[in-house]
Amino acid sequence: MTNTQTDKHPSADKPDDPSREHGTNAKRGAQPAARRGAEKRWGRWLAMLSIVCLVLVVGVAFGSRFGKDPRLVESPLIGRPSPQAVLPYLEQEGELSLSDLRGEIVVLNFWASWCVGCRFEHDDLLAAANAYQEKGVQFIGVVFQDERDDAIAFLDELGRAYPNVVDTGSRLGIEFGVYGIPETFFIDREGTVVAKISGETNVTALSSILDDMLAGRSPRSIETGPLQEAPSD
Repeated sequence: MTNTQTDKHPSADKPDDPSREHGTNAKRGAQPAARRGAEKRWGRWLAMLSIVCLVLVVGVAFGSRFGKDPRLVESPLIGRPSPQAVLPYLEQEGELSLSDLRGEIVVLNFWASWCVGCRFEHDDLLAAANAYQEKGVQFIGVVFQDERDDAIAFLDELGRAYPNVVDTGSRLGIEFGVYGIPETFFIDREGTVVAKISGETNVTALSSILDDMLAGRSPRSIETGPLQEAPSD
């Protein structure tokens, strides 16, 4: 009697490898977990991006309204009649009425002793005032948010060449839209504000505008630098 042996597949009688099954299941479970992790990371990045965008928008909005550099504020008076104010003189009795200057070209310079740019520009203002005096140009200094004694001491140190008046309560400055100094306004013979210089002026800038006005040309306003606001108490 012949014994027949049936060949079996080597692995047929072997039990399933639990480690292999566990590894397969682990891989399957890792894929959704990885996706969830990626989704969480993207969610965090999107949230951070949204916050940054919101901060930028709010910053621009507040900066445009409250943090704006004063020199970027356009005067509402360019091309319009000059305000008609009566202001007390700084160093003499009496008052000056702007309406009395009709028929002359008027250069109105807002300044103060605490203003650094005002100190630097003062010699140029004196030189221009003397150079254009015979051409019907009247310079007027307007003391802006300053103490009378300090303003007089400023002139004692740096010199005088034209009248100076005191802008009591900053009323004229408000009407001209002055938020910082130095600022210089140009008024034609008909009493219209035609140009301004924002920031520290100089002989070149002053002459450029005055020469245009005297020649009957339309002058252009000039920005020369930053403006300085009155120091807080």
